Amino acid sequence: MALATSPPEAPPEPAAKTRRYSADAAGLGRLRASLFTAPALLLIAVFLVFPALWVLYLSVTDYRLSGAQAANPQVVGLDNYTNALGSGDFWNSAWLTVEFVLGSAVIGQVVLGFTIAWLMRDRTGPLKRIVEGLVILAWILPSAVVSFLWVALLDRDGGTLNMLLGIPGFAWLLDYPMLSIIVFNTWRGAAFSMMLYGAALGNVPPSHLESARLAGASGWQQLRDVVFPHIRGHILTNLLLISLWTFNDFTPFMLTAGGPDGKTEILAVYVYKEALIGGNLGVGAAISAIILLINLVVAVFYLRMLRRKS
Repeated sequence: MALATSPPEAPPEPAAKTRRYSADAAGLGRLRASLFTAPALLLIAVFLVFPALWVLYLSVTDYRLSGAQAANPQVVGLDNYTNALGSGDFWNSAWLTVEFVLGSAVIGQVVLGFTIAWLMRDRTGPLKRIVEGLVILAWILPSAVVSFLWVALLDRDGGTLNMLLGIPGFAWLLDYPMLSIIVFNTWRGAAFSMMLYGAALGNVPPSHLESARLAGASGWQQLRDVVFPHIRGHILTNLLLISLWTFNDFTPFMLTAGGPDGKTEILAVYVYKEALIGGNLGVGAAISAIILLINLVVAVFYLRMLRRKS
């Protein structure tokens, strides 16, 4: 009698093998990606996430630089926020910050940066390199060096600008403090806008500009109907970045220290005076948290406009 034998086990199907190998490869790829990004995530956690959480903690305490509150701070809830929002000094600094951002970033840097990029777009040779080099030099120099140069330029006694204009003794930083720091920040920050717009203008088809010229379009009409629609995304990206940078800029303190009489005490300077000079770290942290919230609102606004454009 022949013994019944079970048929040999069929080898795995090729499709099943392929799926298993694909899953293993995907898992290995995710592991490698995690290992590569781990150092960056660690740096973000140490230098961004932890300081942000620490500021939020300080903002609900009466922490001070010295005294009993420094050794044993107490939780005060939202008192620091209500005190800050109820202070006339805070709202004055907020309005000065809006003037500073609109004047030196939204208007100044955008207009100056685009103008330079537009005038230099078709030029070659040493003139273009010299102009771009001088503009970028103002951007990359240390803030302390740039501030010293502008103080020397605008100084009332022996300032370079007064000597060139023949008006010795005119106090620019005292009589026109906000205008002075707006012009200063426009000159210093225009390089980023110039480089971004210079790259964006290279994407505008020359044939479109030529067609507009042949149709009799003026220079402004060419910009409005041909150039701006092509670089709208770059304009919004530039506005987002320079608005946030200018909103948090501390460099004007080196020119005016917030004076005279608080006429240039933007929010970054106000936080410095409240937290480090006044010693009220809890109040300063609350104001910093409010500034962070304002930055998030501005960023969301620009990002929504970018999505709408896309």
